[in-house]
Amino acid sequence: MATRTDAPTRREQILKEAARLFAERGFHGVGVDEIGAAVGISGPGLYRHFAGKDAMLAELLVGISGQLLTGAKRRLAEADGAAAPTVVLDSLIEGHIDFALDDRPLITLHDRELDRLRDSDRKLVRQLQRQYVELWVETVRAVYPGLPEPAARSAVHSVFGLLNSTPHLARPGSLPGRTATAALLHRMARGAFEAAGREAGSRGE
Repeated sequence: MATRTDAPTRREQILKEAARLFAERGFHGVGVDEIGAAVGISGPGLYRHFAGKDAMLAELLVGISGQLLTGAKRRLAEADGAAAPTVVLDSLIEGHIDFALDDRPLITLHDRELDRLRDSDRKLVRQLQRQYVELWVETVRAVYPGLPEPAARSAVHSVFGLLNSTPHLARPGSLPGRTATAALLHRMARGAFEAAGREAGSRGE
């Protein structure tokens, strides 16, 4: 995904094109032959890599949830208690912004196609997401100790909603350059957490 710098494997190429096509046309609006054509192989050739479209969708949605969680754990481990909580929070925000800007088709897929996963895959996605949220909640409360856990969790979900709005801003010219967009999203995310922290403080929580 966005954090890789080496050449993508054929499986990753297939998944990237499948995500793009599924996001553009919907899961049922895309055939195996179209996905194959996008990566230069025959539709039947895809079955050497995946059992079918359902398997691609599952790997996309389970995969990105796992990657977000792994990335967050890595950032926390790198801090190793030495960095200020605000630095750790900034690092988490930066990681999610990378996802929101570089993997927008996956946000669309999650919103629109999650219910198409079989129960076991959907439960795994939800489990990974809950773990990801809890890492954020712990970090946010380290920055704003007076913020109750339910309020911190609500703030985290609200910030995710803000950052994950990028697929709706895809019209030509609707976004500034990537660096400016990332900086804007970061300021808005920090502003949301700061507002939640101030509100809790004003109520003496």
